[in-house]
Amino acid sequence: MRYARHERRTGRRGPSLAVSLAMAAVAGCATDAPPLPPAYRVAAPLPAAGQPQRPLPPIPADLRPDERATVELFERTSPSVVYITTLARRTDWFGRPMGGEVPQGTGTGFVWDDAGHVITNAHVVGGADSIEVVMADQTTYDAEWVGLSVSHDLAVLRIEAPSAELQPVDVGDSAALRVGQSVYAIGNPFGLSATLTTGIVSALGRRIQGLDGTPIEDVVQTDAAINTGNSGGPLLDSAGRLIGVNTQIASPSGASAGVGFAVPVNTVRRVVPQIIDTGEYVPPRLGIRMDGRGYLSRFVLGRLRAAGVLVVGVERGSGAADAGLRGTEVSRDGRQVTQVGDVIRAVDGEPIGSQGELRAVLDRYRPGDDVTVTILRDGDTLDVVVTLS
Repeated sequence: MRYARHERRTGRRGPSLAVSLAMAAVAGCATDAPPLPPAYRVAAPLPAAGQPQRPLPPIPADLRPDERATVELFERTSPSVVYITTLARRTDWFGRPMGGEVPQGTGTGFVWDDAGHVITNAHVVGGADSIEVVMADQTTYDAEWVGLSVSHDLAVLRIEAPSAELQPVDVGDSAALRVGQSVYAIGNPFGLSATLTTGIVSALGRRIQGLDGTPIEDVVQTDAAINTGNSGGPLLDSAGRLIGVNTQIASPSGASAGVGFAVPVNTVRRVVPQIIDTGEYVPPRLGIRMDGRGYLSRFVLGRLRAAGVLVVGVERGSGAADAGLRGTEVSRDGRQVTQVGDVIRAVDGEPIGSQGELRAVLDRYRPGDDVTVTILRDGDTLDVVVTLS
């Protein structure tokens, strides 16, 4: 699985904006990817900022109805899509600042609201010292950092643009999607701005890994071409509504092979408002501690011949504590398990086989929701109700 990485480019410098990202997983994404082959390099794909665009002629009257609908959709929705350039500070061999910045990579984003919030992928802006956003009319803005969710590969920026110049994307409902319906992706593949590709929803309910290894659920699979530079761009339905954020492709070569993936818009609707409000996304929690390295879990679950997530500890005052969940206890020398903790087997009937699956299932809920947790305790299967925090 590869992220539809943003292209490395060289060009003009821009003013600095510090962006601090605690993203160890970004090492495998676009920022650190090797340069693209020469055949894929495109010189000066964008006109200079502020350069007027040529007026569009009327849509030919003899176009087929489906062609006319596609043209109208692109012309109506493309002003919501932006071109993102990330910049890095220049340093010498010893990491000392040399002054100025150089372009690091490019990607795609889209306008979320009339307050100037812009959505893109976390892996597009990871490691950037400053970020520039180019609007459809070629106006360039320095972006302010708002926050991100590494687990969902989503990042939120903000630009100081007049609300009259902002066209937020219309938001759809990914739960209403059906395999076979038409979809449209607008982005900047290989640095070529405002590019439209079309296809269908080729599968639903896919699961891919976020930058930190946490599964992203209910991902939309499409055969619309998604290439380098499409990352962070919108996937639209035939009404021009956002149904996903393009993020990954399945390809051994890194080029589009007819299988692309988009973070579903219903996940975006849940995650982005919290990032805007608080600067981060905090998923709902049971209030348990899990075995980070997995040694204790593998030992206990192996002895029990059971699958699930071992409860290593229970946090005081949490929903898990109120529900009476039991943690694991070991001897002082750490060589013996004196009490086997509960093993979580399912949440609201959804089987749980790993810590990542538990986090992914809980991510469907909100703090304050009650969930039924199926546990294995002393050989018996029990159901307990836990209030998420």
